Amino acid sequence: MTTRKYKLLALDMDGTLLNDDHEISLETSKWIHKAMDEGIHVCLSTGRAASSALPYGQELGLETPMVTVNGSEVWKSPRELYRRTLLDPAAVRRMHELAVEKEVWFWAYSVERLYNRDQWLQEEQAFEDIEWLKFGYNTKDHELRHDILMELQQMGGLEVSNSSPDNLEINPLGINKATGIAEVCKLLDIDMSEVVAVGDSLNDLAVIQAVGLGVAMGNAQDTVKQEADLVVASNNEDGIVEVIRDHILV
Repeated sequence: MTTRKYKLLALDMDGTLLNDDHEISLETSKWIHKAMDEGIHVCLSTGRAASSALPYGQELGLETPMVTVNGSEVWKSPRELYRRTLLDPAAVRRMHELAVEKEVWFWAYSVERLYNRDQWLQEEQAFEDIEWLKFGYNTKDHELRHDILMELQQMGGLEVSNSSPDNLEINPLGINKATGIAEVCKLLDIDMSEVVAVGDSLNDLAVIQAVGLGVAMGNAQDTVKQEADLVVASNNEDGIVEVIRDHILV
């Protein structure tokens, strides 16, 4: 088997691997399997929870490590947890208070389930009794979103990114997709310079900057495009095919 420059392909899901119908196109699937047949490791690197990412991994036949919830969880294999990093419940309480105060849509991933504004804690439930992974806000009001961002930065101890221009996603400080993929590299005994990471949003920025080849999709946010080594076609135009065909299997 040919020794290749890149050995791991780390794929964001929404806006990257998945088209706007939340599907993996047949062409993208075909080229991912070509890469796997050539010995390339393919790793999902997503803001989604494992339960939401897993069906797509199964669709592709992946048995490799996986990074979920923006790096708060690293999986040794699709069902074997390697590391989990939790948010401080006191921080989640303050972020919830801020969401209520600002009257914006919010959600939070715990280890067990997804909470949101319509399905929040029961009165008898305590913040401290829940294992929190990620908190998020969503609003199309740019000024309001900026105000929330400023408050979060004053709180400190938080890693703030987004998975769309309209949201904010919060993980523990120092936890992101780059730290997750670094741990995957240790598990696979490869170097970060041997990784290609592909994404479209600010939660992909750290890993795109940290790896050997950082790729922005054509539909990516401008900041991501500016920091990437390469910009390819959009998620609806099989940009991942371009990455594999022209930059990995060469």
